[in-house]
Amino acid sequence: MSRVEIGLWQLEVRAKKCVEALRKNGFDAEYHSSLETVRERVLAECEKAESIGFGGSMSVAEMGIFEILEPSGKKLFDHGRVAPEKKAETRLGQLTCDLFLTGTNAVTLDGCLVNLDMNGNRTNSMTFGPKKILVVAGGQKVVADVGDALRRIKSVAAPRNTKRLKLDTPCATSGFCEDCDSPQRICRVYSIIERKPANSDISVLLCGEPLGL
Repeated sequence: MSRVEIGLWQLEVRAKKCVEALRKNGFDAEYHSSLETVRERVLAECEKAESIGFGGSMSVAEMGIFEILEPSGKKLFDHGRVAPEKKAETRLGQLTCDLFLTGTNAVTLDGCLVNLDMNGNRTNSMTFGPKKILVVAGGQKVVADVGDALRRIKSVAAPRNTKRLKLDTPCATSGFCEDCDSPQRICRVYSIIERKPANSDISVLLCGEPLGL
């Protein structure tokens, strides 16, 4: 086996184990072998919805879902694509939409979703409000436990997101968490979902390929 094949094998076996744990914790969880099959699954769910929210996920963005749906006439709520004065209204739409599409920074092998909540509203969007929530995650985001998940957020997700958003934080320069006091620090709020919240409809789609940051 090549280096790439061995890497993909590890992502697959870890993702499949994680799917089993998520199901035990009450989530609807599925394993998909590739970005293409995840995209097909997401679009099939989008066909049932009239209003769709986007949580700023790079994993969802990589699949081009917004661009595919844009001509459809559906109501699309993506706070990253509107003017600053429209962001609050758009985020409210994300809380009340038929379908909310989001990613997660880490999924643990015991079936927890762990997120860096950059906007202070992802927890609300993932636990109540939308009728249906789809969480998309690449296999590289599967970690052993919550401690590893928080370390991944600080060492990987936060520096990469600050660089993507062109923020003036130490980690955007060094590539490492500096535990800074920067006004633009994004690692301020975290959410840990150990079990599927009551009265919520959350499906987690784990991909055997890397997706997102």
